[in-house]
Amino acid sequence: MDSKTTNSPELRLNKEKHAIKAIRRLEKEFIGRGEVSGFKFTQIKATNSAFLYKVESSGVIYYEVFKKRKNVRFGNVSYPTSKAFGKWAWTYRDIDKAIKKFDQLNS
Repeated sequence: MDSKTTNSPELRLNKEKHAIKAIRRLEKEFIGRGEVSGFKFTQIKATNSAFLYKVESSGVIYYEVFKKRKNVRFGNVSYPTSKAFGKWAWTYRDIDKAIKKFDQLNS
């Protein structure tokens, strides 16, 4: 490659734009799809380290707490799938226990 190609202002600008691309945040409220189709998710707390969501399904309420995971490939923060629970995500029926876990993830 010649220096004109590798050092062109356009190429440098393109690299800079790509490097600062924003990561899409999780929605504050949404209705689940796939394995959680129809579930209502409502964000209660969020920090740079963790999230706490209230989940409603068929009149049952529970809480999901999970570590923040960035999916660089898709440019977003990932909500955990069922495989993540017990590893970097947890479910609680009691809001106080969920808040305690959320606080642990942030300490």
